[in-house]
Amino acid sequence: MNKKTLLRVSIILISTFLAFEIIGYTIGWCRFGETRDTKPTKDKKLNTNFLKSKNRLLKEEIMSLRPGGIYIVVDTASNILYLNHGKKTILKSTVSCGSGSILIDPSGKRQWIFETPRGEYTIQSKYIKPVWIKPDWAFIEESESIPKKRNDRIMDSVLGDYALGFGNGYFIHGTLYTRLLGRNVTHGCIRAGDKDLKTIYETAPVGAKILIF
Repeated sequence: MNKKTLLRVSIILISTFLAFEIIGYTIGWCRFGETRDTKPTKDKKLNTNFLKSKNRLLKEEIMSLRPGGIYIVVDTASNILYLNHGKKTILKSTVSCGSGSILIDPSGKRQWIFETPRGEYTIQSKYIKPVWIKPDWAFIEESESIPKKRNDRIMDSVLGDYALGFGNGYFIHGTLYTRLLGRNVTHGCIRAGDKDLKTIYETAPVGAKILIF
C-alpha cells in the first residue's frame, strides 16, 4: 500500500472514530464500558467542541486529496466505474475487470496473472478504432503457435471504438462480450459498454487521474 493510499485510509478511519466520539459525548453513549450521564457538563461541551474541530480539520484533509476536475474511480470488486467531475458523478458504468486467473507458459519459464492493477494512474493515451497487438499469452491461452511476424498479431474490431491507455499495456476499452459486463473476466484491462465508453472517451482528457481499488 503506497503512502497516499495509507494516508487516505488512516484519515477515513480516524474521521469515523471521531464522528462516533462526537455523538457519544453529545448524547451520552457508553464507551468502553464507561457509563456517561445524559446531563451536559462544561467538560463535555469542551470535549465535543474539540472533537468537532479535529473532525473538521480531518474532513478538510480528506477533501484536499480529492482530484480536481475530471477523474475516474474503478471498483474492481463490484466492477463499477465512476466518471467524476469534482464531487459530482457524471457516469456510473458497469464494467468488467481482471479475473485474477493465472496462466503458465507450457515451458514453465513464464506466467501471467490477469488482475487489474490497483492504485493511482493517469490516462496516458487515447485511441479511436484501436487495434489489438495480440500478446504471447493470448496465443498460449488458445493453444496456438506464437507467430514471428508482427502483422500476424494485429487484431481489428476487438477493443471497440475507443481505448484509453493508463500504462503498462492496460486500457479502458470496449468489448465484444457485453453480456459479461459486471463480471471479473478480463486479462487486466477494464472493459466498458459502447455508449459508456464513448462518454468516458469524450469526457476524460489525457492526464486525468484513474483511481483503482
